[in-house]
Amino acid sequence: MKRLLSVICLLVVFNVTMAKEYELSSPNGRISLKVNVDENCTYSVFLGDQQIITASPIALELANGDVWGKDARVRRAKVTSHSNELTPVVQRKYAKIQDVYNQLTLSFKGYSLEFRAYDEGAAYRWVSALKGEYKVKSEQASFVFPADHTTWFPEEESLFSHQEREYLKVNLSAVGSDRFCSTGMLVDCDNGVKTYISESNLMDYPGMFLQGDDQNQNALVGKFAGVVLEEKQLSDRDVKPTKYADYIAVCNGPRSFPWRALLISENDEELVQSELIYKLAPELKIQNTEWIKPGKVAWDWWNANNIYGVDFKSGVNNDTYKYYIDFASKNNLEYIILDEGWYHLENIMDVVDEIDIQELVDYGKERNVGVILWVVWKALDDQLEKALDQFEAWGVKGIKIDFMQRDDQWMVNFYEKIASECASRELLVDYHGAYKPAGLERAYPNVINYEGVKGMENAKWSLLPDPEHNVTLPFTRMVAGAMDYTPGAMINATKENFRKVFKEPMSSGTRCHQLAMYVVFESPLQMLCDNPSNYYKEPECMEFLSVVPSVWDDTKVLKGKVGDYVAIARRSGDTWYIGTMTDWDARELSLDLDFLGDGNYTMSVWKDGVNADKHAADFAQENQEVNSASKVNVKMAPGGGWTAILKKK
Repeated sequence: MKRLLSVICLLVVFNVTMAKEYELSSPNGRISLKVNVDENCTYSVFLGDQQIITASPIALELANGDVWGKDARVRRAKVTSHSNELTPVVQRKYAKIQDVYNQLTLSFKGYSLEFRAYDEGAAYRWVSALKGEYKVKSEQASFVFPADHTTWFPEEESLFSHQEREYLKVNLSAVGSDRFCSTGMLVDCDNGVKTYISESNLMDYPGMFLQGDDQNQNALVGKFAGVVLEEKQLSDRDVKPTKYADYIAVCNGPRSFPWRALLISENDEELVQSELIYKLAPELKIQNTEWIKPGKVAWDWWNANNIYGVDFKSGVNNDTYKYYIDFASKNNLEYIILDEGWYHLENIMDVVDEIDIQELVDYGKERNVGVILWVVWKALDDQLEKALDQFEAWGVKGIKIDFMQRDDQWMVNFYEKIASECASRELLVDYHGAYKPAGLERAYPNVINYEGVKGMENAKWSLLPDPEHNVTLPFTRMVAGAMDYTPGAMINATKENFRKVFKEPMSSGTRCHQLAMYVVFESPLQMLCDNPSNYYKEPECMEFLSVVPSVWDDTKVLKGKVGDYVAIARRSGDTWYIGTMTDWDARELSLDLDFLGDGNYTMSVWKDGVNADKHAADFAQENQEVNSASKVNVKMAPGGGWTAILKKK
């Protein structure tokens, strides 16, 4: 009897040791987490007293049958505090970023689990201590909400995707296991609170999608592409996986896995101001960064090289691109792009007869304009070193690499390979046909831009993007980082008048809606999408476009509501810029200028004209003196915008 009692007591002690709850709070106590380690490992997240995420199970299963987070025993628990100031090589929202958080590290046999609590959100990741090769069979990443919340759901149809999606308003209960979306995505947690879900430090691992959970209608769970075993090249640009393994990653030795990130805001403006994804990203991996220069770009493809009023035939030829270089030089644009057509698609080393790259690079150099080349990823990869060496020899400034359409482990590694190889040759990288930013750009700041957004190119064949979509993006896709939306249309249309025209496209919304994008949309390599011949006819607009920066020292979100409107002020040096945009509703906003420094400022304004509701290209200009005590009344037409430059007197 005594022996039986002893065994029972030992079991009780063992179970108490196994089942433990750990707590972690952010530096100011705004965000807190509870982590429970029992038969399963779960985490919960709170904003003050409001529960944002209820007990959500997480695990990582290896192909050998080991399951991290299941029946796990904590060997050590440690809480640490961190406070750093980050200085991005390529500025984003800010020249300096404060990185302040508390971290809980739970150590297990062979692995650990890290949680971070920021004042703006929370994140967790797995860390492996294993040696040798091992396979990750699956990852359980779950986000269980306490109620059937509304979401902004960028629904995907396939894992083979450009991730250029519309953000659908759907409830969690409408998302079963048969529906999934790309990340980041946004959840309305009621009372103004929003939760943004994404990832960072995505390296050597597949990207995370989110799907519904048939067992819990209020939950979202991670979905990952398996390792690609077979693929089929359907065209010069489409290489589609046809067979996936039953495991998602092959790993070798100790490593960290991607952060699962939750940004939690009490108002919509906080979403736009966050740099959480960047803070969680891997640290700088290259030494020399002095050559990395952001800037604006004259882009050829959207307007189909349809220049006019010249004495030569327009098209993919040197005369046309010299015209672009001259335009860029006259308007302080740092770059031009040669998009599709400069090489024979089956062979990246076979330049078409009408183009002489060296001549164009030399011509641009004399005028302080760099040349960027568009390439299809497969054609580049087929002759990678040879092609990049040639680009470097020509003096090209960067590449726009397109049509990857995947984020399985191999493709994620390809992104890093391109970033590294280009950095060694001092080449910028702009990823198109791409997934969202997820940290690579901090490790390799020559990765200066990403698409992964339904942007202006779609206006050539689609009714989207429209103004409602445009004022959704700052609170969704842009939270992850820079986006190559490619604004700048000079042919503008009302909702009733918009038409899809492939070779002479137009924008949906007003002229000032387009101008405001240069302040609202973050893009260190910012395009001017329209025809230089059109821009020459719009000198008042070029007064703005020739001076607006593409990177910023500071950012203030003045007002915003997802899908309705946004007003952002950004500073470069001593000069402030303001951009406001509305959806299809006419709108008036009162903006407080208390962010200005001491003294008076001259505010130059571009605003919707009185007839912009009928003729979307109608705009007006005005100047006024303002100071930090001023309030500005902004009036916008349906689909409208307003932008201003504030210079200190």
